[in-house]
Amino acid sequence: MLRDLRIRNFKCWSDTGIIKMSPITLLFGTNSSGKSSIGQFLMMLRQTVDSPDRKAVFYTGGKNSAVQLGSYQDMVYQRDSSARISFDYTWDLASPLKIKDPISLKSFTGTQLEFAAVAGMKDEGANLILNEFKYILKDDEETALSIRMALRETLSPGYGVDAESYALIRNPGRAWYPKAPVRFYGFPDEVVAYYQNAAFVQELNLVHENLFRSLCYLGPLRTKAERLYSWTGTEPEQVGYSGENTVAAMLAAKDRKISFGYKQKAKPFQRLIAEELTKMGLIERFQVNAISSQRQEYEVKVSIKGSEDWVDLPDVGFGVSQVLPVLAQGFYAPRNSIIIMEQPEIHLHPSAQAALADVMIDVISSREDGSDRNIQLIIETHSEHFLRRLQRRIAEGAISPDRVSAYFSDVSKMPARLETLQIDLFGNIRNWPENFFGDDMGDITAQAKAAMEKRINQTSGHAETSNE
Repeated sequence: MLRDLRIRNFKCWSDTGIIKMSPITLLFGTNSSGKSSIGQFLMMLRQTVDSPDRKAVFYTGGKNSAVQLGSYQDMVYQRDSSARISFDYTWDLASPLKIKDPISLKSFTGTQLEFAAVAGMKDEGANLILNEFKYILKDDEETALSIRMALRETLSPGYGVDAESYALIRNPGRAWYPKAPVRFYGFPDEVVAYYQNAAFVQELNLVHENLFRSLCYLGPLRTKAERLYSWTGTEPEQVGYSGENTVAAMLAAKDRKISFGYKQKAKPFQRLIAEELTKMGLIERFQVNAISSQRQEYEVKVSIKGSEDWVDLPDVGFGVSQVLPVLAQGFYAPRNSIIIMEQPEIHLHPSAQAALADVMIDVISSREDGSDRNIQLIIETHSEHFLRRLQRRIAEGAISPDRVSAYFSDVSKMPARLETLQIDLFGNIRNWPENFFGDDMGDITAQAKAAMEKRINQTSGHAETSNE
């Protein structure tokens, strides 16, 4: 789970400042305010990890990528190709990382990793290079060890490696310096060959890759409902960037059972999804049926309130098909996943938007096989109703305020600024931004003024008619 994140010189952000992350992290703001860029940056790192090109610092995307960011100039702040993009983040490890120096026999253990990197163009028109990156292994906020790889400033080409609290011992006869890093984060194999006791850097590479492979992304526009779905028995990694694998994921998860908290009864996956849709007031019943035992095709049937008839998914409101991938992804994602969602509330009635907040609380509270699923949600939303329900649940004690982080992207003045919303124990936002969800008070005042003027005009007109 990510604990914090900071990005500099990316898209509209000169500096996001430190973004403290929680199990539910919310990003608000007007259109084109930069809130989407934060999720885009994380997904760019994810697709870079997955890219077969180990030399490319960033893979900015192709036709089927989650994000497509174009050239370095397209994504650097103010399109200034001389500027460097830098970023850092800290995350909790799924299990403690133990490193033992084979020479000194000293052990180093940590439960968190901090990573920082700087990348930029060496010269105009040149390739993007990684200037430096650094890992810091932490235990209870204390540094256990750190190791850094950076481009040498001398005339000699190559990169240098240095560590703190860990004495790297060079192999005799190794005169050359290590080659360029792997992507934006990785120590190359030459580092292990160059030093007698640097084999642990490969584990750092792997742990980092595991972090980004835990990222799931669901975009704001989901695929429309179909009358028939094909499933060959495969298990998709996630529901897909547009929810295209939702039904396949639900079928693959048919034997999984999930509960909404400690000592809560575990429920079969499809039943759980059906109950959440019902609690949102969208349907009464839900099921996925095989067309026949001879075909690999399935249909999604639902019934709505006040009707006993089953109908196909395309025959109910569009909002159901749009929110189904949101629910499925939340409960389908593997343990320790980080799920990035854009506008999960899209096409939902206000009451359903509010109820969706309760679903998100269920997601981060869920357990499977007797242990917490440890899901983290990063949600970009425009929904006041979603936020209001979370505030209510905080006041009621259903969720602790330290499990929710909320930010408002403010572009009223440049550079853009990410303002932390301070939520107290009672669910109050102590620093509610001006015009956060529009100018409600201004609209109310303008309406009252217009109504008063209309009454005066009507009264005046009536008086003139009477005098005639």
